[in-house]
Parts: sequence; structure tokens; C-alpha cells
Amino acid sequence: MTVLKTITLGTCVSVQGIFVRALTDGKIMVRVGDRIFTGRAVSA
Repeated sequence: MTVLKTITLGTCVSVQGIFVRALTDGKIMVRVGDRIFTGRAVSA
């Protein structure tokens, strides 16, 4: 099952991609194409 998540990078840049994994510091990793981004999840 593919789960889309949105994360923030800094104060005004957000990225939406396929959830990869959660990290121990509270951040999550998402995949966009062949790139992986790490940031804080955006709450609903």
C-alpha cells in the first residue's frame, strides 16, 4: 500500500511524497522519484 505524506523543509518549503520510514528524532522520510527527503510531518 502506498501512503502519501507531506513534510516541511525549513519554514516555507513543503514536499509531498511516498512514505519511506519514521526516524527516532520525530522526522520522517519520503520518496519523490529517485530522491529521498527528510523533514517534519505536516499535521492534518
